[in-house]
Amino acid sequence: MKNGTITRRCRCTDPTTGKDLGASCPKLKSRRHGTWGVFQELDLAQDGRRRRFRRGGFESSTKAQEELDKVRALMAIPEEDDAWGKTQISDVLENCVKDKAPVPDYDEIRRRFKTGQSLNSKTTVAEWLDTWLVGRKRLRRGGVARYECDIRVHLKPHLGHLRLDKLRVHHIDTMFDAINERNIEVQEQNAQRRIVRDELKATPNKGAENRARRKWLQAQLNAMPPFRRITGLNTQPHIRDTLRAALNVAIAQQMMPAFNPAAHVELLPGTKPKALIWTDERIARWKETGEKPSPVMVWTPVQAGTFLDFVVQDRLYMLWRIIAFRGTRRGEGCGVRWEDHSAKARSLAIATQLIQDGWDVHEGAPKTDSGFRLVALDDETNEGLLAHKARQQREREEWGEGWQDTGRIFTQEDGSLLHPGKVSDLFERLIEAAGLPPIRLHDLRHVAATLMLAAGVDIKVVSETLGHSDTRITRDIYQSVLDDLARDAAEKVAQLVPHARKPLASVKDTEHKTSPRRPRMAPPLKSDAAEQNRSA
Repeated sequence: MKNGTITRRCRCTDPTTGKDLGASCPKLKSRRHGTWGVFQELDLAQDGRRRRFRRGGFESSTKAQEELDKVRALMAIPEEDDAWGKTQISDVLENCVKDKAPVPDYDEIRRRFKTGQSLNSKTTVAEWLDTWLVGRKRLRRGGVARYECDIRVHLKPHLGHLRLDKLRVHHIDTMFDAINERNIEVQEQNAQRRIVRDELKATPNKGAENRARRKWLQAQLNAMPPFRRITGLNTQPHIRDTLRAALNVAIAQQMMPAFNPAAHVELLPGTKPKALIWTDERIARWKETGEKPSPVMVWTPVQAGTFLDFVVQDRLYMLWRIIAFRGTRRGEGCGVRWEDHSAKARSLAIATQLIQDGWDVHEGAPKTDSGFRLVALDDETNEGLLAHKARQQREREEWGEGWQDTGRIFTQEDGSLLHPGKVSDLFERLIEAAGLPPIRLHDLRHVAATLMLAAGVDIKVVSETLGHSDTRITRDIYQSVLDDLARDAAEKVAQLVPHARKPLASVKDTEHKTSPRRPRMAPPLKSDAAEQNRSA
């Protein structure tokens, strides 16, 4: 390492030529004239370019020497034969000159160098999340979209400005506190908007006074924020997991200390919605208040039969039937191909699905590895698919050259792909027309699980049919349904035992019919009776 130097110079110029006098300035003999500067030769860049550390403006030689000592201490960190390490240190010092930043702390740079971490301590959380997200492109498209949403909506706005190596647990706690506070604000604004909207709907459009009232209400509605969704307690763990996954990679690449702050964040406990059956009592309450008892509602077998009878002439009847009986996901049902159907084996292979990304639709693999499965079909469904194929062939002939050969079982009239979002909209309209209590299209999959459980199908078979990776997932989702089935089973067991069923008398009736009498003596024990016989 070459020795550096400190120099003193001023900005005095020659009055005749206008050039700087530099070291020839006679005033430099005074210690108070001019400023001190530092010069240190750095190691060559990777492309062989010569580099220097040059910095001026120091008031005294002492301060200039202190700066030079800092630079030389950093350059002495690598071993003499560590060319790559020297290049890295020189890169840091060169960036300091370019950015006009202070010389980095010696202890911090030495720690990073010894542990193999990046010496660039200015990487922000936002910059690292962008870098990390690029490396996730090999994942399923839906998973990448979810990561991107977490980063764009939550992580960058709250944490993006922080240095990656300075991220701490309390920063992440503050983010989730802010999210929960925003949830309260959104709920209040949604409630206010709902009140105005309901009043607007209830105000008739007759009469000058009513029309003026409606105009005022509409103006109030336009000035309010639109309805927004909150970031629920069940969503927040996914945000934390996204950050934790990104930081794990940063730790593995030695971009930050071997401590993941996201792994030590405690969140408010959330509860997953349980599937509830549409009983008569719940239907009555829904009609009265307009509110569903649970986000996940399930039809009874009778209600499911009513729906299938109502849509029996619909083009997509077999799609509704397969989801209701076999529990395929929406994208799986829309994406199933004719090559996946075996009429001889009466089976349907789930090997692809249509994924909705925003409003765009693309083909992708099933949601999980367990989503790849073979679904058995009953005879009526198998025959129905063959009839559906014949009808599709007739549609193909009618469209002629305009037919789009996608190879899908369920398509639009011209053979093009079904849009999963439009299928959900159609399903909701059919439910309303049938006069049934509302469920989501995904809940029709829950109906299939309920039917299988009610039919006594083993829960492992149910789990495999639905494409769950573990029976615990099935039990967790359908625990309330299983409880209802357990009560029904208890009644059936009681019915199997023949015995006289006499109504129990009430305590009051017993006291009225029972006359006072002398307490009955307890029979003697065998040992006491034997003693009495011996005495006789």
